[in-house]
Amino acid sequence: MKSSIEKKILDMAREKGVLRPRDLKEPGIARTYLTRLVKKGMLRKAGRGLYILADIEPTNQHTIAQVSKKIPEGVLCLLSALQFYQITTQQPYEVWVAIDMKSRHPKISDLPVKVLRFSKAALTEGIETHNIEGVSVKVYNPAKTVADCFKYRNKIGLDVAIEALRECRRANKCTNDDLWHYAKICRVSNVMRPYMEAMS
Repeated sequence: MKSSIEKKILDMAREKGVLRPRDLKEPGIARTYLTRLVKKGMLRKAGRGLYILADIEPTNQHTIAQVSKKIPEGVLCLLSALQFYQITTQQPYEVWVAIDMKSRHPKISDLPVKVLRFSKAALTEGIETHNIEGVSVKVYNPAKTVADCFKYRNKIGLDVAIEALRECRRANKCTNDDLWHYAKICRVSNVMRPYMEAMS
């Protein structure tokens, strides 16, 4: 028999996708209810301090949702953004996230995360918000992601950046104008120009 408090927690988990103990603070619910619901098989622990409904089958983007819950200011970037838009053959093990230069490094030991520091327009431009398993996830749009790939080509490989550019154009995920716009923001216009001209 579910109590009204347990029902409220389960409704919150259904609405939020991933529940954290601090989500119970505002409604004034004791955290012990989470442990109780895990023991009853109604909630499942999805990571340290993360709970999901037991009957929910996690999608392949489940880790992204978990990371976004733990680093709400982070923006999915580079290999993870490419994978999100399906414009790469890469299958990154880690979730690649951009944060502000001045932000404290997030302490996450239970999830595979690769944190990069972006600044100014490179951090704030081209962000889209998507819903994954009820969690609001920030992702750089395809054109910004391609420009980022050229900017960080030493980290991910030039071949990955070129593949991203080719796939992005082939799948009509952005226009040449979009690509030029973000190439300027990321200061990679000269690097991208020969590849863009070869593909036009």
